[in-house]
Amino acid sequence: MTAAGDHLSISPSILYFGTPVALLTTENPDGTANLAPISSAWALGHTVVLGLGAEGHTAANLADRPELVINLPSPDLWAAVERLAPLTGADPVPAAKRGVYRHEPDKFAAAGLHPRASEAVGPPRVAECPLQLEARVRGIAPAGPDAGFRIVECEVVRVHAAPSIVVPGTQHIDPAAWSPLIYNFRHYFGLGGAELGHGFRSQTA
Repeated sequence: MTAAGDHLSISPSILYFGTPVALLTTENPDGTANLAPISSAWALGHTVVLGLGAEGHTAANLADRPELVINLPSPDLWAAVERLAPLTGADPVPAAKRGVYRHEPDKFAAAGLHPRASEAVGPPRVAECPLQLEARVRGIAPAGPDAGFRIVECEVVRVHAAPSIVVPGTQHIDPAAWSPLIYNFRHYFGLGGAELGHGFRSQTA
């Protein structure tokens, strides 16, 4: 345990202090699917709140077509998530993303993942993700300096879970069987604690 007064005052560039990764599927204007990783999400009841960049393609899609799937990958999918990290569905690439991100129209193929039809919303699920939350947007609000972020409130309308993570005969996820993929200061971890890899923008690789 750290003693009082033994802390350092620091200025980290990001504050991803160990948050779950989600892969969001949304619908593009032409009816195709966009797939994007995020690490700013929390749930209360059947409400999930997401934090998105205001200039991102996902935020634009949800503003016009307010349905999505919140896919929760397991730790073994970290490399697929990382393959998505430098990609954007926006064309042209927004000015703030140029030089770091590149346009990719088929993100499922780029990540090596596969779409599966949803039951209650338009965008597809990610077949490989053990937990898939079909959802509809309740509201979108600007946030952050210069309104550079969007806070998206979603209502989950259907949950799909791999049988291996469900307590048999119940509607409950088995926390001993389910391990989310955690993004910890741009490094990927499972609940076991061993590092799996790092993000392409990590400053501590």
